[in-house]
Parts: sequence; structure tokens; C-alpha cells
Amino acid sequence: MLSNMAASLILHKRVSTTVAKAKALRKYVEPLLTKSKNDTTHSRRTCFAYLQNKESVKELFDEVSVKVANRPGGYTRILKTGYRLGDNAEMCVIELVDYNEDMLTTASTATGGAKRTRRRGGKKGSDAANTEASTATAPATDAGTAAPAVEAAAQAETETPASSVDTKATDAPAESTDSNEETKDAK
Repeated sequence: MLSNMAASLILHKRVSTTVAKAKALRKYVEPLLTKSKNDTTHSRRTCFAYLQNKESVKELFDEVSVKVANRPGGYTRILKTGYRLGDNAEMCVIELVDYNEDMLTTASTATGGAKRTRRRGGKKGSDAANTEASTATAPATDAGTAAPAVEAAAQAETETPASSVDTKATDAPAESTDSNEETKDAK
């Protein structure tokens, strides 16, 4: 049974089976994958003795060994898929690690981003990250041309609210001075 499952795993790159069989298959097939890194007549004959399938031995030494050449071990992955309907046996998929294209692409995109952590304070961490990002980009641009544009934008933002505040501020003191004069006259 294990030699048939190992041959199927090598030919199809993934096999759906129970967890117990997958764990036994892992112990059976990983030494064969290690032997396939050394392409000699002796290692081919040893693998054929375990697999008893010419096509799987050819596939193992021609294609699979090239993919796993740089990997020091851990050639297979077991992904649990749930329970079988008839007898409630725990099912899984055992696959060769270097052949799952979906997981390889998601792993490369996941490592591209920065690590996100949850911290107390929520927005403080993101504001600090934004200020670090803005200060990191500012020195990269030409300081002579970028600085006046940034200052002009900052002044424009502050002038708009300031003008509305100034009109309210001038009205308020006039009323308070009138009330102060009235109170002085009353005394």
C-alpha cells in the first residue's frame, strides 16, 4: 500500500487520504526524496526497490529531485480537510511542498509586506508610521524645491480656518468691552 501511495504522490504531486496513512507515507517517501538528490545507479535501484514503478522513479529523479535539491528536508505537507462521511475518519491531503503553486505565490506576497502588530492606543502606532514614512520621503526629494511647496501648502491650510476665527474674535471682544463700560458706569 505504501509503495503504491508513494508512486501516486510522486506522479500526481498530491494524494487525498486519511491522516494516519499520510503520516506513514511521509516516513516512507521522505527518505526516497533525499536519495533522489544523488542521481546514481545505486540510488535509482534503491528507489525502484521501494516504489516498484518505472514511471515514478523516472519522475522522481528527473523532475522532483531538481525542485527539492536546495531543501534540507520536509518535502511533504499534510493539510487536514475534515472528516469522511461514512466512518468519520479524519481526512487530509498530503502533497509535495515545492509543487503547490497557490501556497508558493501567497507565501511570496505575504513576506513582501511589513509585519503588523496590535498595540494599545490603536491609531498612535499608525500615525507614527505615517510620520516616519513622510520624513523618509522628504530627504529623498530636492530640498530646495520641495520645502517651499510644503510650507505653502501648510500655510494655506492654516490660513483658511484662521480667517474665520479672526472675524469671530474681533466681534467678541467688542461686545465684552461694551458690557464692561456699562458695568463701570453702573458703579
